[in-house]
Amino acid sequence: MEHEDHLQTAREFLTASDREFLEGDKLQASEKLWGAATHAVMAAAVQRNWPCRSHRELKIAVERLATEYQDFLLHAGFTAAEKFHKNFYHDEMEDYEVAVDRPVVHQFVNRMVSLLENGAG
Repeated sequence: MEHEDHLQTAREFLTASDREFLEGDKLQASEKLWGAATHAVMAAAVQRNWPCRSHRELKIAVERLATEYQDFLLHAGFTAAEKFHKNFYHDEMEDYEVAVDRPVVHQFVNRMVSLLENGAG
């Protein structure tokens, strides 16, 4: 996939996640939110020819991006997304955690999309 395809997938997963949360499917919504975040990171990694095929490589890419952009809130966004990934398997997030972390992931994905679309990457 090209980096533009990953950005489009990130946007689509973000929208799907919102719809699934609204419909009450917290598990699928959680995984789509994780997917949105990972595709946003993969877009940046593919653009830079960085490896991005494992969870570890994605975490390393986020570290590199946070340093590159001097935006260490990127760490918080990716960490929040990881909680949703775990939630897909274990359904252990409380409603208040979803309410707090969901906008953090949205901001992370939107920030990544903005950075890449505006040529900052």
